[in-house]
Amino acid sequence: MVWPFSPRSRRSIARIEVNGVIAAAARKRILEALKEIEERRFPALLLRIDSPGGTVGDSQEIYTALKRLKDKLKIVASFGNISASGGVYIGMGADHIMANPGTITGSIGVILRGNNLERLLDRVGVSFKVIKSGPYKDILAFDRELTDPEKSILQELIDVSYGQFVKTVAEARRLSEDTVRSFADGRIFTGEQAVQLGVVDRLGSEEDARLWAAELAGLDPDKAECITFEEKKPLLRRLVPGNSQMVGAATGLAYPGLAVPALNATLEWLEFERSTSGLPLWLYRP
Repeated sequence: MVWPFSPRSRRSIARIEVNGVIAAAARKRILEALKEIEERRFPALLLRIDSPGGTVGDSQEIYTALKRLKDKLKIVASFGNISASGGVYIGMGADHIMANPGTITGSIGVILRGNNLERLLDRVGVSFKVIKSGPYKDILAFDRELTDPEKSILQELIDVSYGQFVKTVAEARRLSEDTVRSFADGRIFTGEQAVQLGVVDRLGSEEDARLWAAELAGLDPDKAECITFEEKKPLLRRLVPGNSQMVGAATGLAYPGLAVPALNATLEWLEFERSTSGLPLWLYRP
């Protein structure tokens, strides 16, 4: 017997939000969502991106998964307030891209950061004794300045990553690499400028992007609902929904005069800074 009604997923648009910095946690969540979307055979995916970018490897894995999924469903990316650097990169995995006129996008490039605390350590009388297997094993050590050969090694690393970024944008947007390099110098631009450069297809809101996805998938735009694949919340957050102050009090993180969401955001950013020190980043840093 053939069931007369198609599953709900076949009549709906899957939706994923990419918010904040793209790192390991975001990659894990998005890849799991994409796998479920594929298994449930959604005809379209709306990818909402509001991110300044993130780590190179995590952005590449998300892009690769989206690119593979394009053979099975239609993907429309919607750039929000900001979709820069790594946010642009994962957007290249969509069939089409829509942005608001004032969206901040671009910042196509690579940065690598290290800290030199040598003068501070000298002031407090702290030094490190290093035994290493090769001259570059402690490259980007925070207690000394980079040598010229080390600068050359790191610059080559950045140049290779940058070339990968340029090639991906050129292939996805059907532009020459020389054309992409003409604006891929780290600058940012608006959604309106991005359309003129060929990075974005159309201007419009997320709702416009939803309608476009429905049209591409042959769905009725008035009836096709969006099913958002959200991050699974911890048990405490589920038990006390919408009350971050109570959660903060329960976990001992409530501080007078400092909202718990702001504290959590600060701690998350500090952790990102710590964990990515010395890593190439596709990240816009205003």
